[in-house]
Amino acid sequence: MNINSKWRRSIFWLIILLLIITGLIFAFRPQAIAVDFVKVKSGSLVVTVEEEGETRIKDVYVLSAPVTGRMLRIDAEVGDEVAAAETLIAQIKPIDPEFLDVRSEEESRAAVKTAEASLKLAEAQLVEAESEFEFATSELDRAKKLIQKQVIPEREMDNAKREFKSKRAGVNTAKAALRARQFELAQARAHLVSPADLQTNDADCQCITILSPITGKILQVLNESEGVISMGTPLVEIGDPLDLEIVVDFLSTDAVKIKPGQRVIIDEWGGSDNLQGIVRKIEPFGFTKTSALGIDEQRVNVIIDLNDNIEKWQRLGHGYQIEASVVLWENDESLKVPLTALFRDNEKWAVFIEQENYAKLQHVQVGQRNTLEAEITEGLSVGDQVILHPSNQIADGVRIKERS
Repeated sequence: MNINSKWRRSIFWLIILLLIITGLIFAFRPQAIAVDFVKVKSGSLVVTVEEEGETRIKDVYVLSAPVTGRMLRIDAEVGDEVAAAETLIAQIKPIDPEFLDVRSEEESRAAVKTAEASLKLAEAQLVEAESEFEFATSELDRAKKLIQKQVIPEREMDNAKREFKSKRAGVNTAKAALRARQFELAQARAHLVSPADLQTNDADCQCITILSPITGKILQVLNESEGVISMGTPLVEIGDPLDLEIVVDFLSTDAVKIKPGQRVIIDEWGGSDNLQGIVRKIEPFGFTKTSALGIDEQRVNVIIDLNDNIEKWQRLGHGYQIEASVVLWENDESLKVPLTALFRDNEKWAVFIEQENYAKLQHVQVGQRNTLEAEITEGLSVGDQVILHPSNQIADGVRIKERS
């Protein structure tokens, strides 16, 4: 009995010891690290360069004053439709004369009196010339009668004709001089005209009219009020809102990657769906632009045409903000993983894949990539479980489990 009791106690404590050892093993064994998995899959991958831009009308016409004068008030408003060679934009009247100071007015009045005296002298000279012409005419008639009777020689007849022509020319000269004096008087009186003497009805004025050169809409009224303007003063801007293009200023390092004909995705323009565009031109010169952080950047304008139907984007106008993504590369069947699964292992790209609940380091070859995903050209297959966001706790051979 004593021997059996000893064996039973030994077996009991042995079992207790085994349970304690087993508990310690389970307590101190490495725990599986909870991770997030993502399956390697094949799908569409698009590589783009993105930047904010704005819309603009391709051809904006700035109508300017062709002459210096007094412009009547422009009644047209922004957004009004205009028709080519039909819609009246502005009218310009001749400029009003300036007020004369006292000395200039006295000089002008003296000039008027001088012109009036010259006119009277010209009238008297015309009367004298007409009288002499009348006498020469009667002498010529008398000579014609006497020459028929052979009373006077031919020489006197020739003298009578010459005198007739001379006096007739004298009358014409006196009349021309009279007209010249009349014009001089009118000119002298014109210098005395004041602005108050020219208050005429605008409807009766012979104004210079400015018509719209194209069919479209008024974009801006640059000079609306009535007043004196100089030749070349901008008045209104006119354009066709349906003839839109997009200009985006990319960093020069991104612009060199862009080529004419590349597809463009246009979003953040206010509509529910993205718009489609195509690169038409990359301007051959750059310019310096200061960023929001105060850094000088070299920028290049890229011109984009809209490809969608006008009905889809007709709410856009001149100077509207958009966000453009130029597609540099795209493939519908790329083997891809999120960028957050990749990391550098020395000089190579690598990921951790799940293999029988353990992490395995796998080197891969990376092709194209965008801001979210990367193309894997070698090292992975469709369906592989890749650890997303691998932390410093993850190493080759570490036990892992999926985070619940």
